[in-house]
Amino acid sequence: MHVKHIGVITILLASFMWAIEPILAKLSYQNTDFLQTSLVRALFATLTACVYIIVSKKATIKITKQQLPPVVYIAIVGTIVADLIYFYALTNVSVINAVLIGHMQPVFIIVFGFLVFRSEKLMPMDYLGIFFLMLCGILVTSKTLDNIMMFRFGTFSDVMVLIATMAWASAAIAMRKYLPTIHAATLTMYRFFIASVILLCYLSLSSTVYIANMYQVIVGIVVGIGTIFYYEGLKRLKAAQVSGIELTTPFFAAILGYGILGESLTILQIIGMFFLLGGIYLISKRESK
Repeated sequence: MHVKHIGVITILLASFMWAIEPILAKLSYQNTDFLQTSLVRALFATLTACVYIIVSKKATIKITKQQLPPVVYIAIVGTIVADLIYFYALTNVSVINAVLIGHMQPVFIIVFGFLVFRSEKLMPMDYLGIFFLMLCGILVTSKTLDNIMMFRFGTFSDVMVLIATMAWASAAIAMRKYLPTIHAATLTMYRFFIASVILLCYLSLSSTVYIANMYQVIVGIVVGIGTIFYYEGLKRLKAAQVSGIELTTPFFAAILGYGILGESLTILQIIGMFFLLGGIYLISKRESK
């Protein structure tokens, strides 16, 4: 199988995990808050990565001194900052809006990627595919034609998710530039282990630490598996392509949100899903030689 096709498949699998994650998080909020959920999530994501490292013959827990700073950056910016902002915003917005905005990374990836990887160019089909995906984002977020005409595209909580998206984009670029050889499970383990230590120290001093429900545990396992898939795909695809394909997450989230949380879909959101599928097809096409 072509390397790019493998990358597309792993990112699609990660996207499905990202769609399940906010559903479980919202369910966990029934008897706890976003900070407790974030801690338990980080702990079990770490354990999931450790299990993968144990069963894998290629993974190792060893990292070099040169790899440590970017790993710490990804853990703090990509997990502590971005994830906490995202999970806090999730208490005030619907799953479909949070997931969609949270995965609108192509614009930031393209800008950051150009500044860091000046030699990394996109093919015309990549740009067209990303345009389709961004159009899908507008339709799904606005929900109705009246909202589009009146430029109603979200709330303050939506802006918070957008800030988290920028942080995730910078973490993705840091991984591509400084950690291209590190194993996906190793990076996942350190990313969530460092976040776990920071969150554990804070919550131990400010409140009690406890597991309130099984949703917190499951979301940690899901995000651990999803992050490993994500990093495997990121090694095989351009960063902007990864972010574009990640927008399959809203497609899965819309279905799960409707089936589990009872969140409704509008005609414009359904039309947006078709643009999403078209964008995926364009981005996943093999590049010209």
